[in-house]
Amino acid sequence: MKKIELRRFSPDEADALADFLSGEVWPFHGSGRVERADVARRVAEGYYEDEETRTFWIVLDERPVGIVRLFDLGDDTPLFDLRVTEACRGAGIGTQAVQWLVSYLFTELPEVHRIEGTTRQDNVAMRRVFRRCGFVKEGHFRQAWPDGAGLLHDAVAYAILRQDWNTGTVTAIEFDDEA
Repeated sequence: MKKIELRRFSPDEADALADFLSGEVWPFHGSGRVERADVARRVAEGYYEDEETRTFWIVLDERPVGIVRLFDLGDDTPLFDLRVTEACRGAGIGTQAVQWLVSYLFTELPEVHRIEGTTRQDNVAMRRVFRRCGFVKEGHFRQAWPDGAGLLHDAVAYAILRQDWNTGTVTAIEFDDEA
C-alpha cells in the first residue's frame, strides 16, 4: 500500500478544490454531486478554512486523491469530513487519512478529548475504517440521513477518546443500560 501525504489547503486553491469536488460523485454525501460555484462560495465564506476549520488535501503520487475537512476545532470534540476519489476507494487511503487526522488532532490540539464522525449505515467501507482506527460506535439514528433522491437512511456515529488513542485500547460502551 502506498503512503499518502496530507497537505494543508489554502483558500487561493479555490479553483482546484472546486474542480476536484465537482468532478466526482460522492455517494454518501448529501446529493452526491457538488456544484463548482457552491465550492467557490464556500471557500470565500471560510467553510474550508477559518479559526475552527482546517482542510487538507490527501495526496498520493503528487496528485490529490481526497480531502479531509476538520471542523468544530474550538470544541473538545471536533468532527471531520473525508472524501476519497472513486478511483482510489478501497485502497486503504481512508484508513491512512483517519489515522493521520486522529494523530494530528490529539497532538496539535491538547484540549481535544474525543473525535467524532458520522456516516450513513450503508457506507460499509467508512464504518470499517472507523473500527480499524479505534473508533467505537456510539449512536444509531434511524432515518436521519437523506440522500439526493430524498430517501432516508439510518446514520451511525463513531468516536475515539484521547485516552484510548494514548493507550492503544478501545473502551466498550454499554448500550443496554436501561432498566
